[in-house]
Amino acid sequence: MECRPLCIDDLELVCLHREAMFREAGRDAPTLAAMQGPFRDWLRPRLADGSYFGWVMEEGGAPLAGIGLMVIEWPPHPSHPLQDKRGYILNLYVDPSHRERGIGQALMNRAEAEFAERGIAFAVLHATEMGQPLYARMGWSPTTEMSKPIAG
Repeated sequence: MECRPLCIDDLELVCLHREAMFREAGRDAPTLAAMQGPFRDWLRPRLADGSYFGWVMEEGGAPLAGIGLMVIEWPPHPSHPLQDKRGYILNLYVDPSHRERGIGQALMNRAEAEFAERGIAFAVLHATEMGQPLYARMGWSPTTEMSKPIAG
């Protein structure tokens, strides 16, 4: 298995992984279809300028898993009182045929190492129910975040 950095040519792969991740988490098809175009438009320039980065795991040239990362501006916070940014992990996806083989954990370890190398002291992610056990085993803790759609 080979791990390589994401590049602009991975645009469609990231979009496919994201849709599959949300579909497996129970999101409905019409919402996912509506999200695809706007997400692709959002992702394209960020892949191009490197503000969205990460890795793809491949076997024989076939992509099996991927992870996305960002460094986001965030005001100093009790969890990171001296920094005005935090790491953000998103779109971790492992093909169902290759789950339970440590691929997700390997990608998470690489993500944590990358943030440490960039001097990022704190990172967050939003976990699906399926991902929660992996993150908990790796020392990630639930937060108090709440959300609400705002009608506009």
